[in-house]
Amino acid sequence: MTTDKTWAPLFERLRTTTGAGQEDLQALAALPIALRHYGENQAVLRDGEQPSDCCLIVDGFCVRSKTIADGKRQILSIHIPGDLPNLQNLHYATVDHDLVALSDCTLAFIGHKALKDLIAQRPGVGNMFWRDTLVDAAISREWIVNVGQRSTTSRLAHLIVELRERLRLAGRVIDDMFALPLTQEQLGEAMGVTSVHTNRILRDLRIAGVLELQRGTVRILNEHKLQELAQFDGRYLHLSPSS
Repeated sequence: MTTDKTWAPLFERLRTTTGAGQEDLQALAALPIALRHYGENQAVLRDGEQPSDCCLIVDGFCVRSKTIADGKRQILSIHIPGDLPNLQNLHYATVDHDLVALSDCTLAFIGHKALKDLIAQRPGVGNMFWRDTLVDAAISREWIVNVGQRSTTSRLAHLIVELRERLRLAGRVIDDMFALPLTQEQLGEAMGVTSVHTNRILRDLRIAGVLELQRGTVRILNEHKLQELAQFDGRYLHLSPSS
């Protein structure tokens, strides 16, 4: 059954980032959906599958990832409530990566035909989704820079600041704290370093009084130092319709 909670994180983000109109959002909320629950580390989509629907994260965290022949995994992106991580499958059939639940998750699945029919009837919905996929691509570009060029400490700081800004849009940041249910191994997979190296970075940041990560929750201790390390320029998130 669809509830306001199902759509709230997505609608809040779309209003802020695209200036979405109420009529378009109401039409989107009227689409039939199927709610499904996934456990921690359960695959939502696998590389090579051909889904017939797109998924919306209602609650929890998911990651996109690729695994190479020797079993090493690279996390390509982290997805939070309000994200549509396989929206691209509206336009190409085959998934080219894995989508995995990082924590216990609730996802809403919307059929491709219903979405395409709505976009044909309401071009404003299509424009919202087009902008959303462009922002997703901009985030991917920034992740390439993060892994390829920043120091490992700056990589983690940048990742933390980005996720905080995105979670803030979803209403999931309280004071200086927010959920981040990644293990040290998973953080390493997102940054391209080992779990041992990740442990060392987290320890150093805690000792320096910058941030701490405990039991899946990040607490920011020193905003100035965090921003200095992250070298964060949030323009790529395009947080307003004019940006």
